[in-house]
Amino acid sequence: MTRHTLIRTCAPIALASLLACGPASAQTTLTFLMVTGSDSMAAAEALAKAYEAKHPDVTVEIEARPGGSEGDNLIKTRLATSEMPDVFLYNSGSLMQALKPETALLDISDLPSQAGVAKDFKDVVSAGGKVYGVPFGTTMAGGIFYNKDIYRELGLSPPKTWAEFMANNEKIKAAGKVAVAQTYGATWTSQLFVLADFYNVQKAVPNFAADYTANRAKYATTPAALKGFEHLAEVHEKGLQNPDFGAATYEDGLAMVATGQAAHYPMLSFAVGALKQTNPDDLKNLGFFSQPGDDAAQNGLTVWMPMALFAPATTPNKEVARDFLDFVASVEGCKVGMSVNTVQGPSVVQGCDLPADVPPAISDMLPYFKEGRTAPALEFLSPIKGPSLEQITVEVGSGMRAPAEAAALYDEDVRKQAKQLGLPNW
Repeated sequence: MTRHTLIRTCAPIALASLLACGPASAQTTLTFLMVTGSDSMAAAEALAKAYEAKHPDVTVEIEARPGGSEGDNLIKTRLATSEMPDVFLYNSGSLMQALKPETALLDISDLPSQAGVAKDFKDVVSAGGKVYGVPFGTTMAGGIFYNKDIYRELGLSPPKTWAEFMANNEKIKAAGKVAVAQTYGATWTSQLFVLADFYNVQKAVPNFAADYTANRAKYATTPAALKGFEHLAEVHEKGLQNPDFGAATYEDGLAMVATGQAAHYPMLSFAVGALKQTNPDDLKNLGFFSQPGDDAAQNGLTVWMPMALFAPATTPNKEVARDFLDFVASVEGCKVGMSVNTVQGPSVVQGCDLPADVPPAISDMLPYFKEGRTAPALEFLSPIKGPSLEQITVEVGSGMRAPAEAAALYDEDVRKQAKQLGLPNW
């Protein structure tokens, strides 16, 4: 029988899944560090319970950490001090590269499950030809959630250009409603108008990612890249946000768009998982569209690979940690996660197909994938992502800093990151 108890850590919430009985053999305790959030914790608990059922001699203890820059700093501190739990959740892509995976993380290239994991995912959790992470969840996209009831009431259609999006916002504001929920109380949520715009950047400047990595292109001097900052400022300048945008949280933003308190919320599609936990009855009223650019004929979606689970090189439970990661990346583990954490897009595990009853917001994404109108987010094409972006975008979205100045400041943030990574030409 499995029970869950509260454990106290530096994070606001911490849960443990403990085995109460089992065979008379030595127990191994596997510590598992997750980010706070009802969706991610529900999936972690389900995976822990399923793994414990297969391995009665293992107890999985789940801790929770904050998200955003606070959680990022916690991860780096724990790795540096050899205090990292046996398994932890973190970003794939450029942020993983900043962890110095070849010395800090456990090599899992030879796990049997790797044969069924998509190469596109393995590419973004690899360094030096070795794989370090397994997928936690499905692919996801950056774009804009919208309330279908408000759209029906006002006779609106999902926009395919930024001009159409702003025209919709003006009609929503004129009807006395909040057009765009913004939630700078959770600073990381402020980045979406910049990050989700990368499909449009790549269409306008196909070589931007390579030139950016090689220090030949900048946000401040590339008009297409600057537009994300300009969009963020425009939404603020036109008074389209909720009055409490500076203090509102991620959970507030989700509730606002799900219940019709706001018409739009720019966010990653992983939010569907949280809404399954907090507002399941409202999912049917929630749609999703890509962040629109200038040309309706070029409309497309910026896609993120799943976050990943890693094991630190210092774990004293190397074989158990590797086996747990192997289970998570298997078809069985993938389906366990899907059973409690609503899918956010297509899976990267072969044989782990989407269920037939996905919410409308996920159905809205699928045509982009089927028609090939997707592009990876910049952090999967370049190892550079400046850590201060979320603070800079809060300033732009609050009217405290002009877009051009913000873009130049972010370019400087990126320069520091590139030098830390030892990239050539910086």
